[in-house]
Amino acid sequence: MQRALIVLGIVLVVAGLIWPWLRKLPLGRLPGDIHIVRDGFSFHFPIVTCIVISLVLSLLLWIFRR
Repeated sequence: MQRALIVLGIVLVVAGLIWPWLRKLPLGRLPGDIHIVRDGFSFHFPIVTCIVISLVLSLLLWIFRR
């Protein structure tokens, strides 16, 4: 558990440092993401973005566990 928390902390620090470049990625605005705008109401569900992030994280975890 301690190792996982340390790795998570390092990942968050690195993500914070490279945030200006990460922000330019089209994550959250991919084709297939659901965005509904009505009068006084806005709903955004990034389904395709969630799938892409899940696949990338699964691949990375699979590689690092080997």
